[in-house]
Amino acid sequence: MAVRKVPTVTLPSGEAVPALGQGTWGMAEDPARRDDEIAALRTGVDAGLTVIDTAEVYADGRAEELVGTALGDRREEIFLVSKVSSEHATAIGTLDACQRSLERLGTDRIDLYLLHQRGDAPLPETVEAFTTLMTRGLIRHWGVSNFDVSDVVELTGIPGGTAVETDQIPYNLTRRGIEWDLLPRCRAAGLPVMAYSPLERGRMLDHPVLARVARRHGATPGQVGLAWLLRQEGVCTVTKASTPDRVRENRAAVDLDLTEDDFAELDAAFPPPDGPRPLELL
Repeated sequence: MAVRKVPTVTLPSGEAVPALGQGTWGMAEDPARRDDEIAALRTGVDAGLTVIDTAEVYADGRAEELVGTALGDRREEIFLVSKVSSEHATAIGTLDACQRSLERLGTDRIDLYLLHQRGDAPLPETVEAFTTLMTRGLIRHWGVSNFDVSDVVELTGIPGGTAVETDQIPYNLTRRGIEWDLLPRCRAAGLPVMAYSPLERGRMLDHPVLARVARRHGATPGQVGLAWLLRQEGVCTVTKASTPDRVRENRAAVDLDLTEDDFAELDAAFPPPDGPRPLELL
């Protein structure tokens, strides 16, 4: 397979970002894996996977510290994403949480700052805080995570709420409920969806149909799952890889050409929704 450039998606602000990035949930939890995790992140950046997604709650902040250690000297190469938890997402709490994240990350700005979950977060205050952070140059863009249709509707009705840049949600072959209403609404608004857990944290990889499609292409089931996502309009994705070899495997999904027959077989095995469903959270 020819090596292709990583495709991009365009944010509402007009900035293009790679459609395949690196997640960090589960990293920085075992010191014995630290060197491999740092090497994996750096390998990914070398391969064009320059979106790095983390959060203040991942490993109690240690994932942000790991990212800062791994990529501090490569800050200008990456598009850095982090998240504020709903319990901190008040007008003042968001500002304080962002400052703590910046310190752990060892940077002066976050490229995309997300509200991690709806919870009891006072949305007008959160949006106000995001706007302030942008004005101060501490974040460049903001978005949300785990927002269903009603949450997005409410958000965009708040003053300043239409500046949202993405909704980060679980989406993969086994979780296609968003295709009924949330994904079409986001597409119509030009709002990209950032899919997390694109391989269902590995639980979908032993599915026989994924294995069969993978064998036809000399690929792995994980590469098929990622390639399917990368062909969805208005969707980018982040996936964790804890070793350089796994990063290279994920990167190769960009070069995988699924056929119409492959898509039909995957649709039969993993049917799209036949009606509205609540957002399925992990």
